[in-house]
Amino acid sequence: MKVEIWSDVMCPFCYIGKRRFEKALEDFEGRNDIEIEWKSFLLNPDLKTDTTLSPVEYLSQSKGMNISQIKQMMVQVEEMGKGEGLKMDLTKTVVANTFNAHRLIQMAKVHEKGDLAEELLFKAHFEKKMNTDDPDVLLELGDKLGLDRDEVELMLNSDQFSERVQQEYLEAQQLGVKGVPFFVFDRKYGLSGAQSSDVFLQALNQAYEEQVSNSNSCDTDGRC
Repeated sequence: MKVEIWSDVMCPFCYIGKRRFEKALEDFEGRNDIEIEWKSFLLNPDLKTDTTLSPVEYLSQSKGMNISQIKQMMVQVEEMGKGEGLKMDLTKTVVANTFNAHRLIQMAKVHEKGDLAEELLFKAHFEKKMNTDDPDVLLELGDKLGLDRDEVELMLNSDQFSERVQQEYLEAQQLGVKGVPFFVFDRKYGLSGAQSSDVFLQALNQAYEEQVSNSNSCDTDGRC
C-alpha cells in the first residue's frame, strides 16, 4: 500500500504530523508493506528569502495578524511539538523560499532517501535555525544524506528537479489540497493536517483492509 504525503519544509505542522504518523506506523501490523513517498508542496512559491526578516514579522504580514497573536500561536505550536519530542523555536527560524530544498528532496528520492531528507530539512529549519535556501547548507545536508557532493552542487546550479517539484505541487492542486500536511492512502482516502496517531492508525488500517479485500476478489469484468 502506498501513502503519499504532501509537505513543505517551512510547515511546523508537517514536522509534527511526520512524528505522529511515524508513531502510528509503529503500531500498524502491516507497516512492512507500506511504501511512503514525500511530495512537494509550496506554501508560498513567491516568497523571497530574507534573513533580516523575523518569522514573527513575516507571518504577521502574510496572515494579517498582530504580533502578539502570532507569538501566542507560535507558543501553542511549539508546545504541540514538545508533545512529540520536537524542540522547535519558531521565533528564530529563517524566512526562506523552500523551492531549492524541495529539489534536494527530489534528488534524495531518486536514491530512496526522501524520508531522511525531509527529517534533516525539518531539523535544520526548525531546530538549528539554518537557511534552507542557502546552497552551502543544502550541500552540507546533501553530505549527511550520502549524496555525491559534485552532483548536488551541479543540481543547485541548474534547474534539475525543478519540473518534478512543480509537477507535484500542481498535482496537489488538482487533488484539491489546500494545506499541508496532506496524506493520501492508496489514492482512495485523504487526510489533512497533523492528526493524532490514533487517527492515522485508523486510516492505515481502513485503507489496508480494503486493499487486502480487493486483492481477494474479481471485478464485474471477470478480472481478478
